[in-house]
Amino acid sequence: MRINYLFPLALLAAACSSSVDTPAQEVFEADTMPTSSMYSNSTAVRPELVYPEEKYLRNMRQLTFGGDNAEAYWSFDNTKMTFQVTNPDWGVMCDQIYWLDVDNYQFSDGIPPRVSTGGGRTTCAYFMPGDTSILYASTHVHGFECPVEPDKSEGYVWPIYPTFDIFVANLNGEIIHRLTDRIGYDAEATVSPKGDKIVFTSDRSGDLELWTMNIDGSDKRQVTSGLGYDGGAFFSPCGTKLVFRASRPQTPEAQAEYKDLLSKGLVKPSDMEIYVCNVDGSDLRQVTNLGGANWAPYYHPSGEKILFSSNHHTERGFPFNIFMINEDGTDLQQITFDSSFDAFPMFSFDGKKLLFSSNRFNGGTRETNVFVVDWVEDGQEK
Repeated sequence: MRINYLFPLALLAAACSSSVDTPAQEVFEADTMPTSSMYSNSTAVRPELVYPEEKYLRNMRQLTFGGDNAEAYWSFDNTKMTFQVTNPDWGVMCDQIYWLDVDNYQFSDGIPPRVSTGGGRTTCAYFMPGDTSILYASTHVHGFECPVEPDKSEGYVWPIYPTFDIFVANLNGEIIHRLTDRIGYDAEATVSPKGDKIVFTSDRSGDLELWTMNIDGSDKRQVTSGLGYDGGAFFSPCGTKLVFRASRPQTPEAQAEYKDLLSKGLVKPSDMEIYVCNVDGSDLRQVTNLGGANWAPYYHPSGEKILFSSNHHTERGFPFNIFMINEDGTDLQQITFDSSFDAFPMFSFDGKKLLFSSNRFNGGTRETNVFVVDWVEDGQEK
């Protein structure tokens, strides 16, 4: 969900005002960086993009240049990705959905194909089985303009827009199915590797819970029921389990605050942990107990480990880095080491490559780009 991406950016705003130099500033000057017009068959591996500590990563390539690019997710055949973009240079003032061929792309105008309508705000796109259509959530039915951002009176909050519904469009951007149709939050949808089910977050029960539906939108079933925000869910490689982020307010004061904010269409994202459960909601277990914001989880190809983004290791709330942990909560390892922001990891379906979004080596700007890297399973030194 794109709103979770705004959380790190808000923290990075504070980081950008700091006098501390980042590795990005040390390696590249801003005026030498590629711009948004440089989508052009980019297949070059750039070894300097990988930090020495990142022993699981090798042969990194940068796939986007300019703007805010995030939540990049693989097609089933491991050749394409869908992602969401905010880029004023393209006239895109709030997130819209695009796709590209990871290994072979070239666009005369520098802009990849757009899947969403160009209206409203979108989030969480995912390829459907067959790779000829893409699932995403959008507010466009209720207005072409970007929905209004929440004011600052409630502190740092995420908006839960009741105008989000879930759609399926072909690669030319033509909507072919509408899977939800109600006033209320339906978004954050992803597809099972088995191709039979979709998991999404909805407030249709009165709280933000996980739900599943068949690939055609039928048979919607509630999965979770604990008070708090459950979202950003993905299926395990075998399609039988879910991993997701969740807030679980414990004290009466925290519960009252959560309910009050939710009544206003808002949530606070600063305290979340990683959970897993079976697709039917049984065997619910908390994986992390780290404090801070732990989110953007994705299963390792083994189905026994989880990658996720976290700021638990910092006192200032940033940077966010990608970590790996066993499903039982043991053997926590840090995977990425950028000084600002790494998140949204997704393994290719063959387990060989990883997509993620990062602020690394952006010339000291606030640009976030998508990277693809080979996964070195044994973590051997390069």
